Amino acid sequence: MKHMIKASFVATAVSVAAISGAQAQDVKVGVAAEPYPPFTSPDASGNWVGWEVEFMEAVCAEAKLNCVITPVAWDGIIPALTSGKIDMIVGSMSITEERLKTIDFSDKYYNTPTSIIGAKGDDFEATPEGLSGKILGVQVSTIHAAYADKYFAPAADDIKQYQTQDEANQDLAAGRVDAVQADAIALDAFLKSDAGACCEYKGNVADDTAILGAGVGVGLRKGEDELKEKINAAIAAIRTNGTYEEFSKKYFDFDIYGG
Repeated sequence: MKHMIKASFVATAVSVAAISGAQAQDVKVGVAAEPYPPFTSPDASGNWVGWEVEFMEAVCAEAKLNCVITPVAWDGIIPALTSGKIDMIVGSMSITEERLKTIDFSDKYYNTPTSIIGAKGDDFEATPEGLSGKILGVQVSTIHAAYADKYFAPAADDIKQYQTQDEANQDLAAGRVDAVQADAIALDAFLKSDAGACCEYKGNVADDTAILGAGVGVGLRKGEDELKEKINAAIAAIRTNGTYEEFSKKYFDFDIYGG
């Protein structure tokens, strides 16, 4: 992720479903206000683009929803949902047992590994032993922060939490942390950037579904069963009719849906 998006981007429309004989249901879709390429980020004109934006557009069109992007700071996005400021979250949010205590989720729409990167030439593995004595950067209020606290805090010299993934990546490039943990695809995007030339992939962390979840889903308020059914049906439809594969291949050379 990069720097925080200014308020002028709030409530940017991404799609308006064309519906014959019926009015589209207006839905405010919460995304993290911090750009998170290749999933969500604003282009030079301030329009939101990325894989998750295209996923959102396809799902909303299929479900006949008039969806409007509403950026929210990541650490406040669940409260924004439960308080009614937004109607659903499409923000690479993993389905976890802890989050299910507060909100509901759609079916999974992608699932990728959790990885660790570090400086080139610094030889270590993505294990507690490998991170012994090192400083690890993670984004606040994420599954990665929870995972690092459980598995790496006893061994690591320090676990530094950042408001955005971009800030963690910048500190890694500047040598202020030794490693960063995040979603494999998001870290791959950083490694392919000019700033990421400093660093390299160190490995995937050992899986813990209770913390890392069983994939990413659309976050929904509890009790919104009708909306959940529409979203689940739309996800299944775009997977079946080829739409999901069509927009995904513009970003990835593998099946992001996962096992």
